[in-house]
Amino acid sequence: MDSRVAIYARVSTVEQAEKGYSIDEQIANIKSECEERGKKVVKVYADRGISGSSVKNRLQLQQLLKDAEDNLFDEVITWKTNRLARNHLDLLKIVDHLKRYDITFSSLTEPFETNTNQGKLMMSLLASIAEFERGTIIDNVKMGMKGRAKQGKYNGGRVLGYESVDDGTGKTKLEIVESEAIIIVKIYNYYLEGKGYKAIVNRINQQGYKTKNGTHFNTFGIKYILTNPLYKGYIRFGRYVDWCNKRRKGKNEEYILVKGEHEAIIDEEDWDRVQLLMNKKSFKPSRVYDGEFLLTGILKCPVCGYSMVRGRGHYKSKTTGAVTIYQYYQCGNFHNKGSAVCTANSIRQEYIEEAVLNRINEVTINTKIVEDVVQRLNEERNKNIKPIEEEIKLSKDELEKDNIKKDKLIELFQLDLITKEDLAKRIKKSDEDVLKIEERLLYLESNLEYSSSDEIPVDYVKEKLSKFSALLQQASNENKKLLLHLLVEKITVNEKRELDSIEIKYNEDIEMIIGSSNEDDPIFVFRLVI
Repeated sequence: MDSRVAIYARVSTVEQAEKGYSIDEQIANIKSECEERGKKVVKVYADRGISGSSVKNRLQLQQLLKDAEDNLFDEVITWKTNRLARNHLDLLKIVDHLKRYDITFSSLTEPFETNTNQGKLMMSLLASIAEFERGTIIDNVKMGMKGRAKQGKYNGGRVLGYESVDDGTGKTKLEIVESEAIIIVKIYNYYLEGKGYKAIVNRINQQGYKTKNGTHFNTFGIKYILTNPLYKGYIRFGRYVDWCNKRRKGKNEEYILVKGEHEAIIDEEDWDRVQLLMNKKSFKPSRVYDGEFLLTGILKCPVCGYSMVRGRGHYKSKTTGAVTIYQYYQCGNFHNKGSAVCTANSIRQEYIEEAVLNRINEVTINTKIVEDVVQRLNEERNKNIKPIEEEIKLSKDELEKDNIKKDKLIELFQLDLITKEDLAKRIKKSDEDVLKIEERLLYLESNLEYSSSDEIPVDYVKEKLSKFSALLQQASNENKKLLLHLLVEKITVNEKRELDSIEIKYNEDIEMIIGSSNEDDPIFVFRLVI
C-alpha cells in the first residue's frame, strides 16, 4: 500500500517576495519527489503570508493536526523544517503529536526522517538553529526599539490623540491630532472634577466621541488614558517582562521613562494630580458576597445581545434600618461603556438561575418536549446542509483566486513594475481578506459537523440530557458553573426579562464528562434550543 502523504507549506509575505520560495514551488517540488518515490499525496495544507514564530495563527497547520487524529495520512512532508515551526519547542510538540498517531515527519531539503534515531537528532539540531536565528532577530529588534525609546522616540502603534507621521528622514514622529486631543483633555478634566471611570465613560460616549478604532469607550480604556505618561510628553518603554508577547509575564520595575520628542497634550502638573487621586482611590473594599454567578458570559442582554455580568445592590428597610444585599445580572455593555451604549436590563440572580436549572430538568423528564425538540433539530440539520456546503465551496474558490492574485503581485514586484512599499500594502490587504475567509471556512466546516444528515435518535438526546441534569443537581456551585458553560452556548431572555431559550451544544468534550454506557456507541454532535 502506498504511503499517504500530507504536504505542509508556509511562507511569509517578505520571504515569498524577496527570496522566491513561493508556496506553489514548495508544493510542486514535494509532489514531484513523492511521485518518484511512489508516495500518494492525499492532502495539501498551505499557510500563505504567515510568520512561523507561532502555531496559533496558522489555521491550515491547526487543521493538519486535527486531521492527523482522524488518520487521514501516514506522513507529513515539508520543504524545510522551519516551514513547520521556527520555535524548537513548537516543532518537537508537533512531531510528538504526529508520532502519537503513527505519522512520520520529513523535510524535502534536509535528508532525515523522524522514525530513525539519526533523523531525530538532526531534526533537533536544525530546529535549534532555526530558533537561534529567530532569537537573534528578536534581540536585535528589541535593542533597536530600546535605543529609540532612550532617545525619546515612540515605538508603539496607533494611540488616541496622536498620529505617526514621516519626519522627512524616512522615520516617524508623533504629532497631535487636535480632534482627538480634545477627548483626552476632557477625560483628564472629568477625573480631576471627581468623576469615576464609569461616569467619564457615560459622558464621553453620550457626547458621541469614539476611540481610535471607531468604537465606544469603556472603563479599561479610560484608565489606560489616565495612566499613560505619553500624554504629559514622556516615553515609557519596557514596562513588562517579555513585552514582545501579547500575554505579558510581569511588570519590569526598571523600565525606561524619558522626556519624549513629541508635544504633550496634558500638563505635567495635571497628570501628576490625576495619579495622586488614583492612588488615593486604589484601595479594594472587602467583598460583601463571594458566591458564584453561574450564568456570566452565557446569559445575553435582552436589548443588545451582549453577555451579562454580575452586579450587586442593597436595600435599606425604612422601619428596621436593616440592609439587604441582592445580586443581579446586568448588561456587560452598560457595565463597561455606560448608558450611551445600552441600559442595565437587570435580572435578579436567584430568579434566572433557578429558571434555567428548572428548564433543563423539565426537558429531561418530559419525553414529549424532547421528541418535539429533536424533530425540529433533525429537520433544521437537513435543511441547513446544502447552503453550508455551497458556501464552503465558494469560500475555497475565493481563497484560490486570492492566491493567484498574490502570485501576480509578486511577479510584478520581481519585474520592478511595482515598489516594495506598494507590494507590502497590497499583500497586507490580501492577507487580511484571506484570514477572514479562512476563519469563516473553519466556522462553516464546524457547522457542517453539527449539521450531519444522520438523524439523531430521541432516546440518545434524552439519555444525555438526563445524565447532565443529574450531574448538575449533585454538583457544587463552582462545578455547576463549569458544567453549564460546557453544555450551554447561550441563554436569552425576553423584553419582560423572563427566560426565553437555552441553546445547548453537545460534543465530544461533554461526552467525556458524561460518559457512555457502551464505548462502541456512536457520538452525535448537535445543537438544540430548549
